[in-house]
Amino acid sequence: MKVLVIGGSGFIGSHVVDRLLAHGHSVRVFDRQPERFRPPLPQVEYRYGEFADRMALVEALSGADTVFHLLSTTVPSTADLDPATDVRDNLVGTINLLDSMQRLGLYRILFLSSGGTVYGIPDTLPIPEAHALRPINSYGIVKATIEHYLEMYRRVRGFSPVIIRGSNPFGPRQTHSGVQGVISTFLRRVLERQPLEIWGDGSVVRDYLEVGDLAELCVCAATSDKEGAYNAGSGHGLSINQVVEAIRNVTDLDFKVVYKPGRPVDVPRSVLDCSRAKNDFAWECKTEFESALRSTWDWLKKHS
Repeated sequence: MKVLVIGGSGFIGSHVVDRLLAHGHSVRVFDRQPERFRPPLPQVEYRYGEFADRMALVEALSGADTVFHLLSTTVPSTADLDPATDVRDNLVGTINLLDSMQRLGLYRILFLSSGGTVYGIPDTLPIPEAHALRPINSYGIVKATIEHYLEMYRRVRGFSPVIIRGSNPFGPRQTHSGVQGVISTFLRRVLERQPLEIWGDGSVVRDYLEVGDLAELCVCAATSDKEGAYNAGSGHGLSINQVVEAIRNVTDLDFKVVYKPGRPVDVPRSVLDCSRAKNDFAWECKTEFESALRSTWDWLKKHS
């Protein structure tokens, strides 16, 4: 299968590329720039350009059988600072992508959504895919809206979308810039002997997922004939305070923790029910949290 991975040079995208190659697929990547932490792979075709450049996107789409849409120009913390840009770049950009796909007769697409934000404050835990989408921040609102457009394009225009609602992926190659990925950010600060900054009292609970497990589900889902949304998580929640203690155990280092006022855009608890992915693909999170944390720490020490 000829696969176009939009956002294939990014953290999650690079791991998806690895899994696609391992499964024997032909891979083309479309992204703004090369991968940050490793040279281009010889067996991958790379096209570089802006997501908003429709001509460059059409050229990248040409000849593909399936599209993986993994790209986002924002993260939760930056989307709320400029919602108009979030909508323009990600929502409108995705609609332009779908229109370009239709003109080329290309209808199969995997979209990476956000299981940690699209549900909002959940009514029940763990959260099933049938839960209402009630996001409370711009990032989640745009992700949920894209999901609704994908359903419209499925009903009206014959598209075949599959959506992966990833929880909180972490692992090697995650950019430790401090704007996304609490684990990557915390590990970087520990390495640099800086205090960890926590919004609120540390009781916020998230579902953490090793990135390779997420990538495997993306490949299994997109190369199947299944449609609709699938949660991707560990099915278990950890508070920020528990993550901090796990980091102490793995790094064997002491560090200061600074608690700051909580943020209204943070969902208090988010844990995903992933039984649908297990039933349809025999998939489940296989990597134990502390083992994944240790491999992430080892990788970060080598690339800092």
